[in-house]
Amino acid sequence: MTQPADEAPTEFLFTYGTLQPGRAPAEIAPLVEKLEIAGRGFVYGTLYDFGHYPGAVLDSESSHRIPGTIYRLPADPDLLRRLDEYEECSPDSPSASQFLRELHPVHWDDGHTASCWVYVFNEKWLQEDRNRNRG
Repeated sequence: MTQPADEAPTEFLFTYGTLQPGRAPAEIAPLVEKLEIAGRGFVYGTLYDFGHYPGAVLDSESSHRIPGTIYRLPADPDLLRRLDEYEECSPDSPSASQFLRELHPVHWDDGHTASCWVYVFNEKWLQEDRNRNRG
């Protein structure tokens, strides 16, 4: 089950790429360093390598695990907006977004499952980008 970014908030963010500890580029590192690590976990799906960053396509039926870090989000209403901007995620214009922030079940290393925000690769964006580049 997924929910778009404008739905009910959650207190956790699952990261699998450049938002993980020690991997954030200079432009976003100060923000990431302020986040509190709540745990480690995984989601099911496929992780694609786009060179400088990965992109996950989630699939609950997959047997492939994508490991990552789970952050507890602070009570800062601007934080998700800034992360959305970094991830090229526009909740008001999902078709123009390279990544979508969605709520997904994340399997924590301690055995429980909880909904977390996850930036997932927007496969429709890739198709639309290809169409834009043809013209």
